[in-house]
Amino acid sequence: MIRAIDGINSQKQWLKSDDIKRISLFFHNQELEKEYRATTLPAFKYYVTCACLIFFCIFIVQILVLPKTSILGISFGTAFLTLVFILFTCFAGQLLQCSKKASASLAWILKSSEIIANKPLPRLTLTMTTTTVILVMAIFNMFFLKNAVVPSVNSTNTSFQFTNGKALWFVHNDYFFLPYFLYSCILGLMSCSVFLRVNYELKMVMMLIAVVVYNVILLQTHSSLFDDYSKMLYTTEKMERPGVLKDLKTMGVISLFIFFITLLVLARQNEYYCRLDFLWKNKFKRECEEIETMENLNRVLLENVLPAHVAEHFLAQNWKNEDLYHQSYECVCVMFASIPDFKEFYTESDVNKEGLECLRLLNEIIADFDDLLSKPKFSGVEKIKTIGSTYMAATGLSAATVQEFSQEADRQYTHIGTMLEFAFALMIKLDVINKHSFNDFKLRIGINHGPVIAGVIGAQKPQYDIWGNSVNVASRMDSTGVLGKIQITEETSNILQTLGYNCTCRGIINVKGKGELKTYFVNTEMTRSLSQGNLVT
Repeated sequence: MIRAIDGINSQKQWLKSDDIKRISLFFHNQELEKEYRATTLPAFKYYVTCACLIFFCIFIVQILVLPKTSILGISFGTAFLTLVFILFTCFAGQLLQCSKKASASLAWILKSSEIIANKPLPRLTLTMTTTTVILVMAIFNMFFLKNAVVPSVNSTNTSFQFTNGKALWFVHNDYFFLPYFLYSCILGLMSCSVFLRVNYELKMVMMLIAVVVYNVILLQTHSSLFDDYSKMLYTTEKMERPGVLKDLKTMGVISLFIFFITLLVLARQNEYYCRLDFLWKNKFKRECEEIETMENLNRVLLENVLPAHVAEHFLAQNWKNEDLYHQSYECVCVMFASIPDFKEFYTESDVNKEGLECLRLLNEIIADFDDLLSKPKFSGVEKIKTIGSTYMAATGLSAATVQEFSQEADRQYTHIGTMLEFAFALMIKLDVINKHSFNDFKLRIGINHGPVIAGVIGAQKPQYDIWGNSVNVASRMDSTGVLGKIQITEETSNILQTLGYNCTCRGIINVKGKGELKTYFVNTEMTRSLSQGNLVT
């Protein structure tokens, strides 16, 4: 998987900014845009927490500076309760998980927390509510100021006190509080930028409305106060007009505008990188799904070539190409089933397209034989290979069969009976094919059991095979057999008779490389007639 990812990464660029529109930052793909907006956001509760911390800073600034009035307490108290309720709703799911009783009684709060984390519309609603409360509280109490004692000079309504030989002037006016409201407005704008994954256009609209409203208040409603405050702080006894940099009203508007532009740029950059991050994860997910699909496809193909337990060995991460897979088995039943008549049937002429039609029929026969392997009854049968028109299979190679052989003596030879049933099924299947193709092919089958060595030869094109004297004898049982008969060795006959099958002694035959062997034929007539209906389907 790592090698595949590296290969993909070297061939193409994953993160393409061309997928994102330059101005609006929307995805060109509408489905991708919908998926991005519907993305779950478990960290939303932490955004609300940061906004509440900013509200707390505004509260500290104003509670330390402004006169302690009932309106001040009521306004901040109402805002505090609203934000606490929002914060509790966001964290309720995490808090209620600690108590099962509480979760059962307050299930609606838990559900609300899940909805906020998973649905975009509730998140947008809470974002607008939280930021609106903070933006309003930044300037709200400015309209309810009462006269307060603040330092001032050159005012018509002044009183004098002397401290250490220096004169201090005091005026009963609202001028002293104005800079702190500017600080509160700037903090209010910052509260819009803490919601990192909220839509960039929404934050832009909210900050723009806030800046416009703040500027209207500073330039229109409280314009005279700012002018007087600037003169009060920076003029001398000659009543010089303050410079632009000393004009609190002008600098306040400029400051708000600068913070608005700065936060807007940061919000846009954050939105861009959040979308890039989403795009990267989305493409990475799709690449992983493609790799997983290819891995599953390779697994299926490999399991079609190799037995399942052998395929698992090759799919293991610790496997290396140079490793040689081999396994010894004490009792494996081997079968060779051939169609000797097919050699005479096969001809190359214009009528059968130079032998193509003959091969097509052989392919249908082998394919029908392979279909029998998918039946649960024959799950323990492993097809080894086909050699021309000879079908080779074996039982006793699976891990379950090995475990039965080592643990239960009365079941250790059941796989030999399974192989015989499979041989019966092959003969019945060929009879059905003969009826449809108007042929008269006969199977010649040889079966033997005993110890074998199984292994895989080759790395790029692996071939699973079995070797041993038992395999050679099974092949001789086929080559020296009779059409329509199943020939077995004496040892295999003894096992099958204990399993309830009838065997007839053929006699002593001369087997190439083995000398004279006593062989048997399995009585197939009764078994075939009983299982005809089940095996054909």
